[in-house]
Amino acid sequence: MDLKFTDGGVTSPKGFISSGVSCGIKNNDSKDLALIMSTSLCNSAGVYTRNKVKGAPLLVTRKHLKNKTAQAVIANSGNANTCTGKVGIEDAEKMCSFVAKASNIGEEDVLVASTGIIGVKLDIDSIENSIPSLVKKLNKDGYKDASRAIMTTDTVPKTLAVEFKIQGKPAVIGVMAKGSGMIHPNMGTMLSFITTDVNISGKLLEKALKESVRISYNRISVDGDTSTNDMVLIMANGLSGNDIIEKEDENYKIFLEALKKLNIEIAKMIAKDGEGATKLIECRVLNVPSEKDGEIFGKSVICSNLVKTAFFGCSANWGRILDAVGYSGADFDIDKLQVSLESSKGDILVFKNGEPVEFSADEASDILSEDEVSIILNFNLGNYNVCCWGCDLTYGYVKINGSYMS
Repeated sequence: MDLKFTDGGVTSPKGFISSGVSCGIKNNDSKDLALIMSTSLCNSAGVYTRNKVKGAPLLVTRKHLKNKTAQAVIANSGNANTCTGKVGIEDAEKMCSFVAKASNIGEEDVLVASTGIIGVKLDIDSIENSIPSLVKKLNKDGYKDASRAIMTTDTVPKTLAVEFKIQGKPAVIGVMAKGSGMIHPNMGTMLSFITTDVNISGKLLEKALKESVRISYNRISVDGDTSTNDMVLIMANGLSGNDIIEKEDENYKIFLEALKKLNIEIAKMIAKDGEGATKLIECRVLNVPSEKDGEIFGKSVICSNLVKTAFFGCSANWGRILDAVGYSGADFDIDKLQVSLESSKGDILVFKNGEPVEFSADEASDILSEDEVSIILNFNLGNYNVCCWGCDLTYGYVKINGSYMS
């Protein structure tokens, strides 16, 4: 299967346009209001946080997606519109109605998302006043402004697209996401909006989304906190011209594979841009009895604050890795386990078959000095391999969150 990644985003597929403006929520002239729109109605699906405290926009979006169709997504940053009571629900509905009226589409075909401070009511008047400009600025290059408009503590926008072919016809999936802190997904991601011109049924689109989320966003962690507003949405307008995918055939497998690879890449971007982070930590779990075991081991390691701080200090303190494996809850045989550390500067074995391996601390520190490093855990117990991703824990994380109202 030939896949080509590009620097585009949600407007890369045919028929999608986007925009981003500053409406004043952030009070610093930063862009804080984004809009994504398709020229035609889309089959659509969503996956949401499992946190029992849910943002008002999530509740409204889930209601609007009951018919598995949508045409637009409006999102704001700087205010999560969460724990704001009935007014919060009303404001989320109003955001949809503003877009619907200005764009001449159905109100129920507009999805809504918010991210930022919890427990503060939205300045809905400022949003309403900015809608005409937001709609007027919709264009193919608008993904650049839109991706910045959903950022909170992110340091870089996160956009990507993948090109491939279905039934011989060119097809594209594009994505923009935000996420830097309060990241420990158990559903999808912080906020991720995916667009595609593939013609696929709503039922299979939802199935593909859930499967891709499981092996991408659900395998990252920055700080162990599952957000109240985590949501991933996908819209498919069918403009690539392929015959509709209604069965789990080869065409479905092609689409699913492309979606998986795209979401894995964007998930890694999110983990690498964790609040205050200096490096991406990948934990490759090899030869385990099941995917579930692999996820348990991998997530335990990347969530360990002791591991994360050691990697910040470029310290090959492998005992912390074994500690996290040991309390993970999954079964293993320590006499079969091998632990290695790796980066673009090389790799080094630190533990094998129940015993420490002599190695150069200076060489290990040099390997861990890169901005992308890997922990390889070979359990020698099965045939399943799993990857999880996290980041180091730094002084910057404490500084950011010590002054950021949640």
